[in-house]
Amino acid sequence: MPVPRLGLPNLGLGVGLRAVHYPHLLREQPDVDWFEIISENYMDSRGRPRHVLERIASRYPVVMHGVSLSIGSTDPLDFEYLARLKALAGDIRPAWISDHVCWTGVAGRNTHDLLPLPLTEASLRHVVSRVRQVQDFLERPLVLENPSTYVGFRGSTMPEWEFIARMAEAADCGLLLDVNNVYVSAINHEFDPEAFIRALPVERIVQFHIAGHTHCGTHLIDTHDHPVVDLVWSLYRLAHALTGGVSTLLEWDAHIPPFPVLHAEVLKARAYWGGSETATSASPAALEVPEFSDFGAIPQPLHPLLVEVQ
Repeated sequence: MPVPRLGLPNLGLGVGLRAVHYPHLLREQPDVDWFEIISENYMDSRGRPRHVLERIASRYPVVMHGVSLSIGSTDPLDFEYLARLKALAGDIRPAWISDHVCWTGVAGRNTHDLLPLPLTEASLRHVVSRVRQVQDFLERPLVLENPSTYVGFRGSTMPEWEFIARMAEAADCGLLLDVNNVYVSAINHEFDPEAFIRALPVERIVQFHIAGHTHCGTHLIDTHDHPVVDLVWSLYRLAHALTGGVSTLLEWDAHIPPFPVLHAEVLKARAYWGGSETATSASPAALEVPEFSDFGAIPQPLHPLLVEVQ
């Protein structure tokens, strides 16, 4: 078995807990390794969702995944939000708590979107300081995910993978590597997705996300409403080989299929196992990962989308 990272175990293959599947899960109690919840869906609930979650948490390992931490915002940290997050964690005892390397709002307004950061030294120092504060408050490691992005900042001074790697080391936090997000952003911004994955500190990666996306002709959008495409599976094979394997979660949030179909999709991951940490020096060909030119083979050329910031 791979060595646990940051004291966090490899939970196996999991899926997101979604309300449409509640009746099936309570009735069938399927043989699933673990579930991931959207933290905000349960933080203030005392009705049926919370009842179902408590039933699930009593039988399966659960991970809390948030979308409103806004770790990169210039607003002060929301300690009321963090207190509710910590209280939920105290009730259901998750394996860990995760969120995203992004900001979701400013001036007290929540956009309900995962917005990209300016990738600068000042931004890095800001995020590292806030991650440390959050971990101290939650009294547990925070695991942060790379979001998909569609615009960038002209003022950025480093690639995203360098920013995330340095953040994880300086803040002493875990990483959630969303393989589909790497692919989506690589196509949208024309970078090598393999270079992104290889640049991360593998000892800090505690979880993978895989998902489907929507191809819009000139760009990709991370919609979580399709099966995982072959090129994302190939990147997953590389990531699995480099890490030796960590907890893997399938995201599917729209046009959600019946639970057996969802579970069968994440079980496909087993076909891409077989590597080990000794594969870190192997060539992409040895890992059966396509060259970047194959990843970029879409109908129209793409160009990075940039915005000016003052």
